[in-house]
Parts: sequence; C-alpha cells; structure tokens
Amino acid sequence: MNSCQECDFRYDSLATGEIAPSLRWHAVEYATRLRAAGADELRAHPRLGSWSALEYACHIHDVLVVQRERIALALREDQPTFVSMRRAERVSEQRYNEQEPGAVTAAIGDAAEALAGALERLAPDQWLRTGVYPWPTTEVRTLEWVGRHSVHEARHHLLDVDRLLASL
Repeated sequence: MNSCQECDFRYDSLATGEIAPSLRWHAVEYATRLRAAGADELRAHPRLGSWSALEYACHIHDVLVVQRERIALALREDQPTFVSMRRAERVSEQRYNEQEPGAVTAAIGDAAEALAGALERLAPDQWLRTGVYPWPTTEVRTLEWVGRHSVHEARHHLLDVDRLLASL
C-alpha cells in the first residue's frame, strides 16, 4: 500500500521529518471534532455498516498505541512479526461507543505525542529497520512506512469522522 485513492494520501509525499508533526496535527483535529459534537452525535451510526465517529476516534487511539509498540519491538528485535491489532474485535471488547469523548480526546493526544516522540528519536538507519506487517497484506515494512501509515490512518479516519458528523 503506497497510496489511498479514497483520502488521496500518498506515502511517498510525506518526508520522515513531517511524520511526527502530522501526527500531532491530526490529534488536534480529532480533539476539535470530538469537542464540537455532542455525545449522542459521536455515538450515532448514521451509515449502515460503519462505525460511529467515537468508534473511529477510539480506533485511532489504539492505532497510535499499537504503532508505538511495533516501533519499540522493531528496535529490540530484527524483523519481528507484528501481530494483528484485531481492529474489529476491539470495537466491542473495549466498548468503544460507551467511552467518554473527553477521555478519548485526551488519550488520542497522549498516544499521538508518544508515537511522534518515538519517531523523532529514531536515528536515520533506524527508519530502515523492518518488521512483518500484517495489513492490508502480510509484508515486510520499514519503520518509515509504519510512520507514514500511521499518518494515513489518522487522515483517512478523520475523513470518516467528518463524513459521519456531516450526515447527521
């Protein structure tokens, strides 16, 4: 995966030095959306087969946390196999739609800061360390790709949140 037609993200258009600032910027954008909408709006499911805006926000929090863990693992081990984050299962197991929006907002900010900080501390050669990434297909990926993919996830799901809130 090197680009996304739906959100127009191109992995190669984001320099490594832009990844951490972009993660922080997206955290602010999620906070803006979550604070502007009421809890009922955030929990609504206006589109059949889609998560709620709050569920997408919780997912982004978990993506940021999992990506930070993957980076730490890749720095400790040579080419580890990253386990699936079980994205669909987490929605019900962690009761995403029952979480308090303010707490989710804070958690996204904390997770974005932790991941951004971890990426900023990478030495140039560490960006090239690899791991076996399980999605969308199982492939060997560099930490550079993991960082860019994290930004893609944040961007793509912010678009999902915007679409959902606009449809209410």
